[in-house]
Amino acid sequence: MNPTFSLCVYCGSRRGVQPRFAEVAKEVGQWIGRHGGQLVYGGGNNGLMGVLADATLAAGGRVVGVIPQALVEKEWAKLDCTELHVVDNMHQRKRMMAERADAFLALPGGIGTLEEFFEVWTWRQLGYHDKPVGLLDADGYYASLLTFLRSTVAQGFMSEWQMDLIRVESEVTKLLPELVQGGGVAAAPDLSQI
Repeated sequence: MNPTFSLCVYCGSRRGVQPRFAEVAKEVGQWIGRHGGQLVYGGGNNGLMGVLADATLAAGGRVVGVIPQALVEKEWAKLDCTELHVVDNMHQRKRMMAERADAFLALPGGIGTLEEFFEVWTWRQLGYHDKPVGLLDADGYYASLLTFLRSTVAQGFMSEWQMDLIRVESEVTKLLPELVQGGGVAAAPDLSQI
């Protein structure tokens, strides 16, 4: 059976300090599976990535993992994904993940999660795609980042419409329906207006 949607989720290969982060990853995976969706993610078996993938599979969803060969051993690739793609490098990984997704979501994570989130957000504002981009601010994890981003608008380095391109929520049940239905996110303006 074909999935009803394909959600690319970026998240930590570690669990983090707060148990709530793993609970949120599990909740996201369960939501994807219960709604007939497909998870596209980095293919790891540990940290929030593993929790997310396990929960999606357990709830009946499809899981597409994409992992570079160099990280297979380091991240203990999740071999029981519905599909596991081993690629040569990070550029191929991110490209395949983006191509397989209808929307993007960032959960708590580290530098890799942030880099992937900022890249798809940047692509959105440049008009390379028009897919929804979401940030799940679980337990205020991204509060300081959001404060900083708002300061870049105040300092004239970003415009408010760029902030409006991302959907930020603290609850899974509010954010995910908006992302997979494509709603709640402003369209990027004509690039000549930038």
